[in-house]
Amino acid sequence: MSTLAEMFERLKGCWQPPALPRGHPGMQITVLFSLTRSGGILGKPRITFETPEASEADSIAYRTAVMETLQHCTPMPFTGRLGEAIAGRPFRVRFDDRRNLRKPEERRAWLTTKIL
Repeated sequence: MSTLAEMFERLKGCWQPPALPRGHPGMQITVLFSLTRSGGILGKPRITFETPEASEADSIAYRTAVMETLQHCTPMPFTGRLGEAIAGRPFRVRFDDRRNLRKPEERRAWLTTKIL
């Protein structure tokens, strides 16, 4: 993979939000992490935000889903050039799973990203 867009598409493809009971609003969770030049996780990813109203059980389920996403998606198959460019740089990724709050045609879990 040679672009950040490809990297984020891969993350989207790996993201599997937890199952939600009918009427559950879902939540948002943000993780901060860095990658090595070879596409592996550098250090320990850190949760930086969770929907404040989330229960402890929801928080645990979403933290687990986020960490599984990172584990399943790494190592990323970076080209040498992209690996050199992003090695050690922090990425903040927000997983937004409020699918039960959207209109039916928009019900899906998605993520947004920010490079710090």
